[in-house]
Amino acid sequence: MCVSMAPADFSATTLYAGRLRHPEHGLVHVAGYQNVALNLAGGPNAMVLHFPARAMGPDNFVPVGDAENVLADMALALPPPAPAAPGGMAPMGGAAGAAPRVRVFDHDVYTVLLAEDATLIPAALEEVPRRRRPRLDHGLLRFYTDHYPDHVFAVCCFDTAERRRAKPLLVWYVPLDPDVLTAPALDGHTGGPPDLADRVLTDHTVLFGTDEAADGWGWPVRYRDTAGPGLAPFLPDAVVGARFHGFMPNGDFAIPHAAVLAGDLRAVRRVGPPA
Repeated sequence: MCVSMAPADFSATTLYAGRLRHPEHGLVHVAGYQNVALNLAGGPNAMVLHFPARAMGPDNFVPVGDAENVLADMALALPPPAPAAPGGMAPMGGAAGAAPRVRVFDHDVYTVLLAEDATLIPAALEEVPRRRRPRLDHGLLRFYTDHYPDHVFAVCCFDTAERRRAKPLLVWYVPLDPDVLTAPALDGHTGGPPDLADRVLTDHTVLFGTDEAADGWGWPVRYRDTAGPGLAPFLPDAVVGARFHGFMPNGDFAIPHAAVLAGDLRAVRRVGPPA
């Protein structure tokens, strides 16, 4: 369901990947992430998400406020049952990013360490409060350094020992490849590096959105909560998507934007690292 820095159990994952032209930021991708997490570490833990982005900072994390159901409402828009797209692995690439930076800040239940280079993570962990500071497996660090160059890493640190669903994470970024939508779903929750050759059990609802579709495209979303002016421009009016259950190759979900416009979910693939 995601990669953790210590043993954990994640379930009921909802992912969103969208493309839109924001009135201030221009052409951006939007990623949404929510799951039910159980920390099995007996101490601090973190989930690690990687984004194919040129640069990111705290302002790229969109506060959802009281609109805690935005991803759940997108998922409810899908007709039951939604067809599952076939598995598979496909290559992805990207251009080089800007000079690397690292930030540490609080967001909802997490202390987020946001690094534009995986090698910046060890030193920055010292800025995370001790109660939320996980132990870093250096094999995991080498994995990300070797396999995901030019990515931005969000290390979302938490200390709860109870199974709980946090508010959705919603982030926007300028993508390395604007024509491919990617939802982070690499799986590994032992604290060590993920096994790219493994087939992993999926329990995902994966949603896609775009502001370039024709009238009548997709499934309209009825949001239960009122989104504030900072959140509303990032939310789609309609989505397409599928529910994935069972074993699939380890990796992220990706689809060309042209296939999203066509509503062709057969184009969804599980993709491995670009390097």
